[in-house]
Amino acid sequence: MGRLNGKIAIVTGAARGLGKGIAEKLCKEGATTIIADINQESCDEVVKEFESEGYKADAFKANIADRKEVQDLFGYVKEKHGTIDILVNNAGINRDTTLVKMTDEQWQQVIDVNLTGTFYCTQEAAKWMKEKEYGRIISISSASWLGNFGQANYAASKAGVVGLTKTAARELARKNITCNAICPGFVDTDMTRGVPEKVWDQMVQKIPMGRAGKPSDVANVISFLASDEASYVTGEVINVGGGMIL
Repeated sequence: MGRLNGKIAIVTGAARGLGKGIAEKLCKEGATTIIADINQESCDEVVKEFESEGYKADAFKANIADRKEVQDLFGYVKEKHGTIDILVNNAGINRDTTLVKMTDEQWQQVIDVNLTGTFYCTQEAAKWMKEKEYGRIISISSASWLGNFGQANYAASKAGVVGLTKTAARELARKNITCNAICPGFVDTDMTRGVPEKVWDQMVQKIPMGRAGKPSDVANVISFLASDEASYVTGEVINVGGGMIL
């Protein structure tokens, strides 16, 4: 018996990388998990893979930077599955460059997806969860929220996620809805595999545990926060970074 049996979960940006790892863990714990991503074909492939392993999953194409598409996503889940218990705000992008070289477009793209998209999804989830006075909202921030070279847009968006999470936690606590944020450190994902080998080695050398994180390292913490075992944990920002101190 999984600790999330009977729960309905939405994971954004779940068609690959960290999001896929999170979705798989929630499925293993018994949740019916909706794979929400911008690419329909990729969503369908993940669902097919999960179902072949005996998990319960569904797919919905959505660009979370578009309010209407977010509303459609939540409307679909509510209509087909009857409820929404867990939201994991994972979808995110980066457009790295130094502050003086950053274009308006690079700035706005990252803010639109990472922060505004997280706001849209959190807001929609809260509407449904308040009705039944139950919910778990977990948002992916980053160790970069405290600032990182070449990531003014990304750091600002992830710092915003922390502020949004703490505010939502205060506003929704009386309705039995918890809101927490995860700050992954250097995790082996599609996004980080694009860095040069020299940079990769430098990053790993800074980690006390001596290795990059795995999606499962983050997914395990999220599974706990999504469960009833974490019913009294809200407003927290949890660093999952192999010993790196924020």
